[in-house]
Amino acid sequence: MEIQNKANRIRLFNGKTPQMRAFHFSWFAFHICFFGWFGIAPLMAVVRDDLGLTKTQIGNTIIASVAITVIVRLAIGVLCDKIGPRRAYTWLLCLGSVPVMCIGFADSFESFFLARLAIGAIGASFVITQYHTSVMFAPNVVGTANATSAGWGNLGGGTTQILMPLIFSGILMLGVSETLGWRLAMVVPGVVLFLTGIAYYLFTQDAPNGNFDELRARGELPEANGEHGMAASFATAAKDIRVWALFVVYAACFGVELTLHNIAAIYFFDNFDLTLATAGLIAGLFGLMNLFARTLGGVFSDLFARNAGLKGRVRWLFIAMLCEGIALLFFSQMQVLALAIGIMLVFSLFVQMAEGATFGVVPFVNKKALGAVAGIVGAGGNAGAVAAGFLFRSEALTYQEGLFYLGIAVIIASLCALVVRFSPAVEAEENAAYQDAAGAAPSAALSLR
Repeated sequence: MEIQNKANRIRLFNGKTPQMRAFHFSWFAFHICFFGWFGIAPLMAVVRDDLGLTKTQIGNTIIASVAITVIVRLAIGVLCDKIGPRRAYTWLLCLGSVPVMCIGFADSFESFFLARLAIGAIGASFVITQYHTSVMFAPNVVGTANATSAGWGNLGGGTTQILMPLIFSGILMLGVSETLGWRLAMVVPGVVLFLTGIAYYLFTQDAPNGNFDELRARGELPEANGEHGMAASFATAAKDIRVWALFVVYAACFGVELTLHNIAAIYFFDNFDLTLATAGLIAGLFGLMNLFARTLGGVFSDLFARNAGLKGRVRWLFIAMLCEGIALLFFSQMQVLALAIGIMLVFSLFVQMAEGATFGVVPFVNKKALGAVAGIVGAGGNAGAVAAGFLFRSEALTYQEGLFYLGIAVIIASLCALVVRFSPAVEAEENAAYQDAAGAAPSAALSLR
């Protein structure tokens, strides 16, 4: 799929172009999805006492919250190819708001488990965010655009850890009990999700030149059937070993981040004898690094590409992954609160840069099956979170031991980045496209104008 008139510069405060509207709405929608997806995580100490959950049961709900996302991400990528990211996002946001608001009706482990399972579907929003920015921005800035939109979306994981306990506390000040308070608190992200879905439909479009149905009517985009259909697109992507190598890589970066979002607050609460609000604030710092860390991953990916082409993007991905694994090993050994926080921030920097570096490579693997590639790689993140979840549901392993083993797994997974290679013809073609886009753009790829 070749989309025309992609933006070769990111102008942050220019909302007049369809490219920048897609950029801002996509990161904001993903940000809000995190509120619904992980809104319950910083309140788990209260939910645990209310529903009488064991550590194993909490671990099972963590796995449930990310497991269904694997399947939905696989489907949502090819759905974007068919109906466009605008309608795909609208449906996901509006339908996803329902289980978020309804989790308050849970009165047992089973009903709470099912609610978290259903809510996990909105995690597929990431794939749409990356798809939408990939079709809107040129090769010289696509790594930065993808990383920034995803990073500012992932930032929702941090702001959720901070804001949800405050929303919960505000509701308690109205005189309601803790049992009712956490249930009412979850209505807030549900309402915002629904309203964001409506706004996405009204104010964005699929591509620079219009929506997909308009492009197909004008002959600028092939019909989504036959060799360009959903099944064919998915099959093409699934046959490419590079896609599955990136699947493993993303499992070891975004999957690890999801795991930390789920356990960070209760980890600090239990291990360092903190209040729920303080533990949530510290856990929120991990996610707040997305304000710039994932963007740095994309910026470095674009810079490495300027000097070494697609090989440079792959090399940077390997470096970021290796540093992530080492930092996680150190974090798992911290016993002093101040040191634990400091090393957690270093780890957060590298895990999020690795995520940005991954989707600095994804748009170039197969442009004709972009949605399927993005969906499979994105699903890897949740598959990794599911696998990691089993480490933290076991009564036999402490959280520190689980984090240590996870760090070793990340270092091993970093080697998969080296499997991703491109033919000389593709290298030359993409290098020429990069130089053309860079030559037509001012020196600064990301600006405030």
